[in-house]
Amino acid sequence: MVELLILAAAAAAASARWNWWRPRRCGLPVLMYHHIGSPPPGAKLRKLWVRTRDFRSQMLALLRRGYTPLLFSELEKPLPAKPVLVTFDDGYADNLEEAFPVLRETRVKANIFLVHDAMGRHNHWEDPGLLPFQRMLDWGQALAMQDSGLVEFGSHGMGHKDLTRVSREEALWEAAESKRRIEARLGRPVTAFSYPFGSGAFDAEVRSAVREAGYRYDFSIRQGISPWPWDPGSGPLNRLLVRGDDTGLDFRLNLTRGRARL
Repeated sequence: MVELLILAAAAAAASARWNWWRPRRCGLPVLMYHHIGSPPPGAKLRKLWVRTRDFRSQMLALLRRGYTPLLFSELEKPLPAKPVLVTFDDGYADNLEEAFPVLRETRVKANIFLVHDAMGRHNHWEDPGLLPFQRMLDWGQALAMQDSGLVEFGSHGMGHKDLTRVSREEALWEAAESKRRIEARLGRPVTAFSYPFGSGAFDAEVRSAVREAGYRYDFSIRQGISPWPWDPGSGPLNRLLVRGDDTGLDFRLNLTRGRARL
């Protein structure tokens, strides 16, 4: 009897920690990364740092399981049987220094959402008490990544603002001006926008401003897999946060169930 209770408790704990019991989800999985590498001393948001060796293992797992990583521009074509988007928010320098060599090695394609005003500088939206300022990509580095054919860029706004906390006019300017300036710098259309600051950082008014600015795709950080074909009227595309403490099982459940944890 005691053994049965122990087994039942273990099963309940596993069910709470891992969502293996959820049904498989079809659609477009969109992986969301921030930093690749080791977190600096004192970093509180360690979950946003994925070690380089883990990132390599995850990219190889995608290929081994038959996924085809796509660029934003390839969403306009008929999709392969198992599509996936690899995305990065913010445009940190470690995306070049740590992630890009892995992308070149594996030939995996990825997409980076840039904060225009942070390019070539340090991030200025994090509370320095939570995370030391981090170096950002510069325009020359972005161009070199783009020229590889492995990386495309979207917008994360002009100044990484929570667009629900500004006027619609300012939200429209943040979306439209960042699109215009990034396109001018990189010489390519910018068709995708991701909302800064959390899963609740958009509403109907903000979304209408982003659509008016000319973006074809908008992305939230809401956890899940979006159906494809995607109906923009249903809300932004969901994404799958990859955490620094994710296991291989977490990664697999995110891709297949849209969620690894409760």
